[in-house]
Amino acid sequence: MKLKFTKMHGAGNDFVVIDAINQQIDFTPTQWKALADRRFGVGADQLLVVEKSTNPSCDFRYRIFNSDGGEVEQCGNGARAFVKFVAEKGLTDRRSISVETMSGVIAPRLEDDGSVTVDMGAPVFEPARVPFDTEGLQGQPEGNDTLWPLVLELAGQKETVLVSVLSMGNPHAVQVVADVDAAPVELTGPLIEHHTHFPKRVNAGFMQLVNRHHVRLRVFERGAGETLACGTGACAAAVAGIRRGLLDSPVRVDARGGQLSIAWAGEGEPVYLTGPAVTVFEGEITV
Repeated sequence: MKLKFTKMHGAGNDFVVIDAINQQIDFTPTQWKALADRRFGVGADQLLVVEKSTNPSCDFRYRIFNSDGGEVEQCGNGARAFVKFVAEKGLTDRRSISVETMSGVIAPRLEDDGSVTVDMGAPVFEPARVPFDTEGLQGQPEGNDTLWPLVLELAGQKETVLVSVLSMGNPHAVQVVADVDAAPVELTGPLIEHHTHFPKRVNAGFMQLVNRHHVRLRVFERGAGETLACGTGACAAAVAGIRRGLLDSPVRVDARGGQLSIAWAGEGEPVYLTGPAVTVFEGEITV
């Protein structure tokens, strides 16, 4: 079949966006993986699917597939691309929409300057809901947060890293590093992603503090590897820093692919993610 798609990115986190309202889409994980392949497919960190909502109170349904072909709960940068896509394609004339996702309803809004703000909902800290298995671990309180020790085995040597654990619709483990450029993201990211204490794997965040309103961040994403930006990862990092008493809202997050802004008023309140959403090109591929 011929599949029409749009290539987009949010701060360098790139997507293949597919209109499944006007096209019939029923792909296997292998087909999603092939489409995301950067040599034999279109190439993307994630594939975003626009569908009719099954929830009458929502405008659309939003599905996300990582480059390994697996479906995941949430993608903040993708949510910004989503709202820009449905506006550009004339699927809605509203600048603010409600979108059904696997992890709940989000509310992205297209701003006058072309950026997009997404109400990502309130973060989740209860380990069982992340999900995160705390059995055998002793958490260390810091501010209003709890740091959890993860033992990593590197070349036969054991190393312990302390992480903040939370969910932004998908699971995150955030650690503070002295220099994000020197952080062993490619080495320890996969070990954290597949750590036995995370039954559904986890996104591994490496955050460098610049000042109380500014951080630098790298994220090794579950099922995608390191990406140039991660929207939910930026939210998780800012929230973790605020809870630890290291940051104050709003927080500027510098990812390798661009800049994001995170605002959070505190416990029980939603996290607001603002950043760019760019259309790169339109295409058609035989699948």
